[in-house]
Amino acid sequence: MEAEVAQEKPGEKSLGGAPDIREKGRSKSGEPTATDRRLFVQLHAFGGCRDPRGMAQALAREGFRGVLYEDLNDPSGIGILSFDERPDYFLDVAHPLLRRKPFASLRFKEEYTMVGRTYAMGWESDLEEALIARPKKRILSPELRWAVWYPVRRSGTFEELDTNDQHSVLSEHGSIGQSFGRAGIAHDIRLACHGLNKEDNDFVIGVVSSELYPLSAIIQRMRKTRQTARYLTRLGPFFVGRVLWQAKES
Repeated sequence: MEAEVAQEKPGEKSLGGAPDIREKGRSKSGEPTATDRRLFVQLHAFGGCRDPRGMAQALAREGFRGVLYEDLNDPSGIGILSFDERPDYFLDVAHPLLRRKPFASLRFKEEYTMVGRTYAMGWESDLEEALIARPKKRILSPELRWAVWYPVRRSGTFEELDTNDQHSVLSEHGSIGQSFGRAGIAHDIRLACHGLNKEDNDFVIGVVSSELYPLSAIIQRMRKTRQTARYLTRLGPFFVGRVLWQAKES
C-alpha cells in the first residue's frame, strides 16, 4: 500500500525563522495542531535460524519492544521488527541485543533492512493517535498475525506534478486502503524514510492482516493504480512474515 503524503508549503517557517518540521494536523474545530512526536520503526531479517522459539524467548527476557516474524520465503528465516519514539533505541538497545547470543550466529540479510518514521498528512484530528498509538496497535495486535513489509521509491516525474494532480494520483491508493481497512480485511502502517536508507527509498509500507491472502489481494489492487504503474521506480524487496512473538502492547 504505497503512502500518500501531504504537500508542505514552500518556505513554511516557524516564528523564529527556522523551518517548522513538526507533524501537522487539524483539530475537529478546524484549528491547526502540531507535534514533535513520531514513531520510528526498523526491520532486520536473518537466515540460518534453527530455533525461532528460542529467539522469541530471548527477546521476551530482554523486554524487547517489537515483533519476531517467521519468514514465509525462507524455512530458516526470521524478521525482527523494533520501534520507539527515539531512534537511539535501535543503536542503544536493539542492535547490541542482536550482536549477542543467540542472535550473533544468524546470517544477516541486509537487503531486507528497512527503517522509517510515521508522519502526518495534515488533516489528522488526533496526532498522537495517528502517529503513535495506531501504528503500535497494528504492529502488536495478536489478531493481525500476518505482515508484508516493503520499501517504495517514487519517480521524479511524480514530484514534478502540481499539487492537484498529485492528490488525484494518491486518491486511488487512499480509496483502496480505506475500503480494506473499513472492512477489517487489512490495515497499513505508512512510514517515510527519506535519507534513512542506502537505496534512497521514499517510504516503507507495512500491511497487516489476520490472514495472508488479503495482503496479496490489496497489493494486487494497487498494481492497477497510476501511482504504481507510472510513478514508482522501485517497489520491494518484500518481506512476508507470520508473527511468532510480539511484545505486550503498552
